[in-house]
Amino acid sequence: MKDSNLEQLGINVIRGLAMDAPQKANSGHPGTAMALAPLAHVLFTKVMRHDPSNPHWPDRDRFVLSVGHASILLYSMLYLCGYGLTLDDLKSFRQWESATPGHPEVHHTLGVETTTGPLGQGFATAVGMGIAERWLRARFSPELCNHYTFVLCSDGDLEEGISHEAASLAGHLGLGRLIYVYDDNEISIDGPTSLSFSDNTAERFRAYGWDVDEVGEIANDTQALEKALRRAMSVEDKPSIIILKSHIGWPSPNKVDTSSAHGDPFGEAEIKLTKEILGIPPEEDFWVPQEVIDMYRQTIERGQKLSQEWEQRLASYTGDKQAWQTCQSGRGIPGWQQKLPSWKAGEKIATRKAIGACLAATADVIPGLLSGGADLTGNTGTRIPEASAQSAASPDGRQIYYGIREHAMGAIMNGMALHGGALPLGGTFFIFSDYMRPAVRLAALSDAHVIYSWTHDSIGLGEDGPTHQPIEHLASIRAMPGLRVIRPADANECAQAWRIAVDSNGPTALILSRQDLPVLEQTSSQGEEVDKGAYVLHRPDKDEEDIVIIGTGSEVHICIQAAKLLADKGISARVVSMPSWDLFAAQSKDYQNSVLPVGIPTLAVEAGVSFGWERYADATISIDRFGSSAPGAVNMERFGFNAENVVQHCQNLINSLS
Repeated sequence: MKDSNLEQLGINVIRGLAMDAPQKANSGHPGTAMALAPLAHVLFTKVMRHDPSNPHWPDRDRFVLSVGHASILLYSMLYLCGYGLTLDDLKSFRQWESATPGHPEVHHTLGVETTTGPLGQGFATAVGMGIAERWLRARFSPELCNHYTFVLCSDGDLEEGISHEAASLAGHLGLGRLIYVYDDNEISIDGPTSLSFSDNTAERFRAYGWDVDEVGEIANDTQALEKALRRAMSVEDKPSIIILKSHIGWPSPNKVDTSSAHGDPFGEAEIKLTKEILGIPPEEDFWVPQEVIDMYRQTIERGQKLSQEWEQRLASYTGDKQAWQTCQSGRGIPGWQQKLPSWKAGEKIATRKAIGACLAATADVIPGLLSGGADLTGNTGTRIPEASAQSAASPDGRQIYYGIREHAMGAIMNGMALHGGALPLGGTFFIFSDYMRPAVRLAALSDAHVIYSWTHDSIGLGEDGPTHQPIEHLASIRAMPGLRVIRPADANECAQAWRIAVDSNGPTALILSRQDLPVLEQTSSQGEEVDKGAYVLHRPDKDEEDIVIIGTGSEVHICIQAAKLLADKGISARVVSMPSWDLFAAQSKDYQNSVLPVGIPTLAVEAGVSFGWERYADATISIDRFGSSAPGAVNMERFGFNAENVVQHCQNLINSLS
């Protein structure tokens, strides 16, 4: 069989798999995968540098299927190229605990670089990968980092607001080596995209500063596709988008260019008709001849040669190899924790400023740290002293100015972390975590090592008023599985929270105060107790305790004051600092009971909603309404966050249970 005929057979086999897997699952999206089969073939066999036998090779090209509903296309390529998926895995498409879930999930299936599904997320995540690649190349030279990121996206990606944010920033930064292919098939689930979408996409991206190539209807021309990709790869000073006209569901006789081809299995009769047109056995499901497998498995030998050449370059690299390895680990240089700052009891400092001090003290021993804020860099403590801004002129800059683009910031941070080699820290006001939430959720789902500095965490921020004062946010963000949430009581707890965030896997949210907080005497000696999520910060003089007061963040020092007032009244109160529900929940039941003894009345004090506190406390001082525009100290006083009110609530709780 001639090479061109074998290649066409391989493409047709991909199209057959794209129909068979959704049909067997009675669920899935066959049409886009069928239309883009030639493009996937070209990328995986001719263009991308990848090694199926070494999927985590650091200098591989990255592939992002932002159009995640077409996951069967990626799974077919991973199976054919030898990433470890089997034909049985394709037959288990979208089934319980299969390696082929409905949308690609990183760390679940080898060869999947990022979790995609919510449209626009892959588009924006890839920008983070582009930043990480360019930064590593500038920092360590092209010997160690010299690759591209390829993205397949759809009209749905471009309609989602996050794509506007991310595309704007990518163009501003002049990120080359980002190659997007926009599948402009003019079909959505509701029908033709003309129902809701009439943007001039080419002009939009030119306005962003992108390289734009309108290639037209070449979706079935592998030579033209390769030429377009390689031309885009030659553009080093801006991201590129190739606008490709395809026909969804091609060459189905009755489904081409229909919305049903987008999200519905074709049905057995239509699949047979289409397979006859493709020249593959119409009666056989999941048909893959050995010669097709052999053709695609050639990518293994080619990839091994490329990755082995890179290993040789790494071995002979004369630069700072420890820094390279530390960046790849996403951690600090061994012993980095010794540089953490500490504060003396009685000092006053906002935890948002304390995190900035931690950053300044440790940035040089966390070489992969890239920090930034959504137009709030100084306010959120995310400025690295003397660091240059990330830009086309300074590709080695460690300071990223995201602008007012919280959603894109979250996804871009995911991309940097999942690319490897970078540890991203991003800051904004806690209230604006709402804008980031979809990306934060994917960080948690993906176990991405990212750190959020969410500041101005309560009504204590003051005059900006209810629109800027987070009330329900702690409860909401604590509900997210896989997200470590830490609200430190003072600067020393903040330093320990920073240590935990850097040294741990997965995402960490630091919830920090705008207002100055007193450094507590107890945290200077017990700061490492933050690892346990909650610990006894103050014990009364008497052995028998009458009440336990739990505080978090800026309310802990109020609880200490209240305990002293209660002692004057003959009431013995224990004070517990609980910076992290997540970490506390991970402790043994014995430890939890040692901190929160069974049978002793417990009052929780937190400037947020009471929702959820019933698991730990009998009563709360909380806020179950929106805040108010007034100086922060006035707000705290009027909403009852003062020692006298805590004392009164303690007395009431004790009396009610006696």
